[in-house]
Amino acid sequence: MRLVTLQLVFQLQRILRLEDGQDLIQYVLLAFLIACGAVAAIGHMGGGIEPAFSNIAQEFTNAVTGAGS
Repeated sequence: MRLVTLQLVFQLQRILRLEDGQDLIQYVLLAFLIACGAVAAIGHMGGGIEPAFSNIAQEFTNAVTGAGS
C-alpha cells in the first residue's frame, strides 16, 4: 500500500513539473470550483424545491386514485 502511495506521489510531482500538467491542474481546479458552487446552490434551493415536488407527487397520487375528483 505504501509503495502505491509513493508511486502516486511521484507521478503527481512529475505532472506538476510539466507545463501541460499545469494546464490540466487549472482545468481540474476550475471544474472543482464549479462543482462546489453547483452543490452549494442546489443545497440552498433544496428547501424551496422539496415542497413543490411533494405537491406534484400528491397531485399524481390523487389523479391515479381518483381522490381529487
